[in-house]
Amino acid sequence: MPRVLQIINRLNLGGPTFIAGYLTAYLGEGYETMLLAGQKDYTEESSEFIVRNMGITPRYINNMRREINWKDDRIAYKEIDAIIKEFKPDVVHTHAAKAGTLGRLAAINNNVPVILHTFHGHVFEGYFGKLKTAIFLNIERYLAWKTSGIIAISNVQKEELSGKFKVAPERKSFVIPLGIDLEKFQNNQAEKRKAFRAQYHLTDDTIAVGIIGRIVPIKNHQLFLDCWKEILIKTTKKVHAFIIGDGEDRDVIFEYCNKLNLSYNAGSEYNDQNTVTFTSWIIDIDTPVAGIDIIALTSNNEGTPVSLIEAQAAGKAVVSTNVGGISDIVIEGETALLSPKENREEFTKNLLELIENESLRNKMEAISPDYAEGSFGYIRMVEKHRNLYSKLLSKKR
Repeated sequence: MPRVLQIINRLNLGGPTFIAGYLTAYLGEGYETMLLAGQKDYTEESSEFIVRNMGITPRYINNMRREINWKDDRIAYKEIDAIIKEFKPDVVHTHAAKAGTLGRLAAINNNVPVILHTFHGHVFEGYFGKLKTAIFLNIERYLAWKTSGIIAISNVQKEELSGKFKVAPERKSFVIPLGIDLEKFQNNQAEKRKAFRAQYHLTDDTIAVGIIGRIVPIKNHQLFLDCWKEILIKTTKKVHAFIIGDGEDRDVIFEYCNKLNLSYNAGSEYNDQNTVTFTSWIIDIDTPVAGIDIIALTSNNEGTPVSLIEAQAAGKAVVSTNVGGISDIVIEGETALLSPKENREEFTKNLLELIENESLRNKMEAISPDYAEGSFGYIRMVEKHRNLYSKLLSKKR
């Protein structure tokens, strides 16, 4: 029976937790699996409940954290190395940068037959300066040389990794789109919508716009607020914006609201007259998604953002920057309106169009759920991974 070890940076809310969890829980009776995870940042909400609901008890690498720390990283490497020696996996599959570096080095050291790494995004554009980016690229190229395969979660991402950044050759690159359980985003929508809108005192004719994710520089919440300032001047509708999530840039974004004279709610007090509400993390995210009318994303770089897949599953209109793999997970003009990154004029135009044009929102509501379910169900994703594991193991044998 093949043994498969999944190693993930940390269990924080987002797509990587779902993928690693599904691949640990649902590979099938022919596999023995284990999930290793590092420690989340203090600004992040834990997603351990997601994998525990799948019946998984993760093992933690206490010193594996997001930030680079040579002392802690060395200790984390030794922990992973010891677990590989103990578990003796046939496949080590790593997710995201830190786990991908330490996990693959330990797997290489132990001559694991099949070593795979999934890029859920990448840090080769929009994160660091030229020198640091070049260092990370060279590390990834070396690791890819020693790795059985690199998995991208969209065709655009694969082209970036194998073509633009030359991380791995075409023969080692595979595309397996993100898969998640979307059922809760399609059930009891009316009840969830009513509950969310009652909690925030939203009238039936108020159009709610939400942006979901970590509040960090790469997500570019400042662009969203710039556009929201213009929307408040231009729209004829009653509107309210929700920023759902938390992160290291939270106080910066609060200050930016003040700079723009945008009134906002944060914490337990709620003022109906404010135009922006910061909710922090919401675990049962299907409830706010049901209550919101338009889901926005303003990132400068992305892999495959789960929030946009979930939005489409719930029949919500999407407005987003066209970065990373986003164009691979929406139907432009039919389930989403896209604009170039950092283009305030185009993003504002698209958002205003969705706010003012109810018939367009209704059209997206009709198309999006079937598209999301048909393209991003988790059963299909697990099957594609299982087939890849089997193929690569057969080659080794």
